[in-house]
Amino acid sequence: MIPRDKLDHLAARYREIEESLCRPEVVTDTKRLRELSRERTELTDLVAAYARYLELEAQLEGNRELLMDPELRELAQAEIPELEAELESLEETIALLLLPKDPNDERDTILEIRSGTGGEEAALFARDLFRMYSRYAEQRGWKVEVTSMSEAAAGGIKEVIAMVSGNRVYSELRFEGGVHRVQRVPATESQGRVHTSAATVAVLPEADEVEVEIDPKDLEITKTGAGGPGGQGVNTTNSAVNLKHVPTGICVRSEEQRSQHQNLARAMQILRAKLLETAQQEQSAAIGAERRSMVRSGDRSEKIRTYNYPQNRVTDHRIGLTLHNLDRVMVGELDELFTALRSHHQAELLESHGT
Repeated sequence: MIPRDKLDHLAARYREIEESLCRPEVVTDTKRLRELSRERTELTDLVAAYARYLELEAQLEGNRELLMDPELRELAQAEIPELEAELESLEETIALLLLPKDPNDERDTILEIRSGTGGEEAALFARDLFRMYSRYAEQRGWKVEVTSMSEAAAGGIKEVIAMVSGNRVYSELRFEGGVHRVQRVPATESQGRVHTSAATVAVLPEADEVEVEIDPKDLEITKTGAGGPGGQGVNTTNSAVNLKHVPTGICVRSEEQRSQHQNLARAMQILRAKLLETAQQEQSAAIGAERRSMVRSGDRSEKIRTYNYPQNRVTDHRIGLTLHNLDRVMVGELDELFTALRSHHQAELLESHGT
């Protein structure tokens, strides 16, 4: 059974938000407008599902009454199973929509990928992971902007930090944080032996300026020349920005933008995300434990997923899922994997809430 009192209350709250968003004092209050818009977005699917549930319930009751009418009994009886099946499906949907939502789900995301154990092969794998996520982002209509990148000698990536923006980016990428392990024959391996390497991925929700206040006195800003492989696009001026938040020791670099001003703005975005992450860890032990375990030392033993090239296999160790389509996964076809991770997470939440 669905919790009608709670759903009636949430539906009333949704109507209240709709009215508030039309008031001039709300429209001119950026912080309040953002908060109400986010709350409305979170409630929209639930309120729509509940409205449909009530509509179906009324139809079902009407059909049952028609069973007493000899002329309409057959038609009413034929529709009842279909209505009951949709009602049952909606009950499951509503149960999922009532689960606590991560407040970061709608946010854009800072994606960080670093090579771990394995030298040049690990850097090549980090490059492949970044390409995988970039292609997935392209399929979803997201925008990927590289903030900084450190390339390795053989063409791999030692570290890349990128801003990923679009619809529900964090909700989709949130389970990707951790150590990713690859098993394959490196291009430099003359004996044909399979090597094991690793790369780390971190996924940080972007913070709004109003959520994280940064005192300019706490910042150390260093301006340097941007790095790069050379060529026409190399920035030869001192436009790259190194930013250090003294109280926390957090350091951020941005070098991919064309101007010093743009690099500073992007560095501040990343810094706010990192400070928000720190604040959320301190506020919630459960969230903190989950975030802190996202990336540890980068050692192969601390893996969340293995990419086995000889067997065309990808295994997510957290949910015990193995797929034999690694070739498709590496070109950004991640829907099956992401859906399984999301379903597993929802099942755990349902169980923990006794649903």
